[in-house]
Amino acid sequence: MPPLLKSAAAFSVIAFLTACGGSGTEAETQSTPAATTPATEAAPAPAATPVADPVATPAAAPVGEPNAEFASLPAPYNTADYALGKRTFKLCVSCHLTAEGAGNLVGPNLHGLFGREIGTLEGFVYSDALMEADFIWEPGHLDEWLANPRAFLPGNRMSFAGVRRPEDRLALIAYLMLETGYEAPETEETPAP
Repeated sequence: MPPLLKSAAAFSVIAFLTACGGSGTEAETQSTPAATTPATEAAPAPAATPVADPVATPAAAPVGEPNAEFASLPAPYNTADYALGKRTFKLCVSCHLTAEGAGNLVGPNLHGLFGREIGTLEGFVYSDALMEADFIWEPGHLDEWLANPRAFLPGNRMSFAGVRRPEDRLALIAYLMLETGYEAPETEETPAP
């Protein structure tokens, strides 16, 4: 192959890999030789304008400093990141609604979830696994469920793979607490001796 065609082919491969996110690790990308171009005088390229990464995860709220939206929630949910919770909930919206009286989709409406016995929302047909389970939805159960629904309760019909990162689950649960009408359970006070 003539040298000019080899250069053009190498440039095409590098352009393709760059457009598709590279070929692997950063070290592999850095060790890929750059394509050579014919010796022609070209005008300098304009300086690139930095663009915000739309996938970047915002930093979680520092422990002890609640987001204004979550300030009324119990710890640790009062330290969650509201924007992260709202964004993570986008994984759920194709199957679940949160507004009171909004009905059900593929999954049950989540309004009033916290404090509700599993598998009991009127008007929704649950799998046998959920009908046979016996617990009340509270943040700890929801955290385990969201990590891996299939492992938490084998036999359920939810086809969701789960939310792997603990900080995403924390933020999602806090967001759901706000969106579904969460009320902190009343604690029984014990009389002083």
